[in-house]
Amino acid sequence: MRNCLFLLLLFFQAAFAQNQNNLCKATDEIADRERIFFQRNLIPGSSQASSNFQVCYYRCEWDIDPAIRYIKGAVTSFFTTNASDNSISYDLSSQLTVDSVVYHGNKISFARPPTDLLQINFPAAVSAGQKDSVTVFYKGTPPNSGFGTFTQTLHNGVPVIWTLSEPYGSKDWWPCRNGLDDKADSLDIIIRCPNAYRASSNGMLVSETDNGVTRTAFYKHRYPVASYLVAFAVTNFKILNHSVQLGNVILPVITYCYPESESSFQASTPKVLTALSLFHQHFSAYPFINEKYGHTQFSWGGGMEHQTNSFITSANENLMAHELAHQWFGDKVTCGSWQDIWLNEGFATYLSYFYFEKTDPANHISRLRILSNSITGLPGGSVWVDDTANVGRIFSSRLSYNKAAYLLHMLRWVLGDTAFFRGIRQYINDPQLAYGFARTADLKRHLEQISGKNLTEFFNDWFTGQGHPVYTARWRQNKNKWAKITLSQATSHSSVSFFEMPLALKFKSGTQEKTVVVNNTKNNEVFWEDIGFVADTMIIDPDYWVLSRNNISIKEPPASLVDNDIKIYPVPSSSVINVAIRNPAAGFMMMRMFSASGQLLSQRQLSTPGRDEEIQINISKLAAGVYLLRFDAPGFKHTGRFIKK
Repeated sequence: MRNCLFLLLLFFQAAFAQNQNNLCKATDEIADRERIFFQRNLIPGSSQASSNFQVCYYRCEWDIDPAIRYIKGAVTSFFTTNASDNSISYDLSSQLTVDSVVYHGNKISFARPPTDLLQINFPAAVSAGQKDSVTVFYKGTPPNSGFGTFTQTLHNGVPVIWTLSEPYGSKDWWPCRNGLDDKADSLDIIIRCPNAYRASSNGMLVSETDNGVTRTAFYKHRYPVASYLVAFAVTNFKILNHSVQLGNVILPVITYCYPESESSFQASTPKVLTALSLFHQHFSAYPFINEKYGHTQFSWGGGMEHQTNSFITSANENLMAHELAHQWFGDKVTCGSWQDIWLNEGFATYLSYFYFEKTDPANHISRLRILSNSITGLPGGSVWVDDTANVGRIFSSRLSYNKAAYLLHMLRWVLGDTAFFRGIRQYINDPQLAYGFARTADLKRHLEQISGKNLTEFFNDWFTGQGHPVYTARWRQNKNKWAKITLSQATSHSSVSFFEMPLALKFKSGTQEKTVVVNNTKNNEVFWEDIGFVADTMIIDPDYWVLSRNNISIKEPPASLVDNDIKIYPVPSSSVINVAIRNPAAGFMMMRMFSASGQLLSQRQLSTPGRDEEIQINISKLAAGVYLLRFDAPGFKHTGRFIKK
């Protein structure tokens, strides 16, 4: 975090002299709406601000009348130069008029190139590393970019203006660095509006004054923030005040809703308090704990995770959990590339499922089943975005939201709860990432450090790889009630030849059930498991921990029903023989080899826990002839023979 304290002091001295059944549908709608909006706004070169400076603080003063689609304001930015230069350039729509630019108390020249830029020309070159500030006075009607960059509309006949800038829409209504490569350390927002209305924005409301004509709201935000996460809304809001205890902190939770929606928001806010406590406990402290969290109602039809103040269309439980989760994943740590959009949207989607897992566990498995089916309905597709020029691909609900959420669900399964949550907490609190930007490799590194596991194969399969496994399990039980499982796997896409995963198998009878977990690392792998009862059914992955589809479980008849049934083969043999022991008594069995004349040649104690045994014996050094194998166990004796040729 860059230190702008002395500049702030100088400036202020100068200034003041849905319900569970709709869960997956709601998630798809979130993705669909965001994709449509981005389609309108995500264009090459949208951020053209010069790279020779970084902003560390914004002070924004805006005059807003929600009945008129118009903005008038002054934005002061404190910045640090990266290189010596005579000018810097901000992003700002060419449809907005700049009245003047003030630098060190004097008006200076500026230019408006034929693109959405504001070029500020200094009287002399600003040295590299210099901390400085400039104020832009501007006004105008922002461009109409579609779903919400700067929207004036009505709710219940009352005018409202709100903003939604992700990713490059901020320039439509205020001068800023509009890219995803820099965050200001802090922010002040002052909004003047007719006193019939109230303004909602980021951070804490420091003061609100009413002079009988206008109402002035002063918001202060003291955390790093990307320009697209800055927002405001103005209308006749009803304000609801709640709070939640997070550790030693009582966090204010403030809702700005339309009066006609007061009852629904009042009823649903306790769910947000529950989600805040849950995420705070499992994923690290609420990122903006010294300020607030809140909601502002707007009319877009979905939600947007504006920092400390999510804008949502309604008090939908899934939507509220999703946007709250973004305060950690998207706001505190922001994806550093659209290839890694899942670090924002996959986490937010997964945390909403995690919330319902804890608050409505009876329906958790059915939600996962629906989610799994929505992903595996097509055979391909990776979480990694392979075409960042394709907005539909970036905001694919199936891949960037749903499959990404399932990837996290499977990481939790592979690592176990302790390592998974510790790894996520270490990732989100990494000083190099916190309140900055991250890539997938950063998350992988932290999870590996905590768990001690190499996750390269996992990420190759599930992040860059496409598709999912299709399992076939053939199984049978011996008389000792042990099950032999032969597990084979096909993959839905050729990019992955085999998905190495632990897999749960549930055995059931009319009165009993048991789940075992096998670590499936190769095709046609054989596992023996002690079930303890005669099962009639085996279910593959009953709790939907692994993303798969069309799995088949086939019960086969037992190989033998005879106790201690021993077969020696092949006979004759010149190199090796195999000894198959079916339904052995649990314990130990002594196996001795004799020559035809009765000479003891070797002996070996066999552990027989109850599974069928397959033993291979090298006889290549024996002379040709007939040999005996004698087997002894408590209450059991058997002698077989083989021929060495």
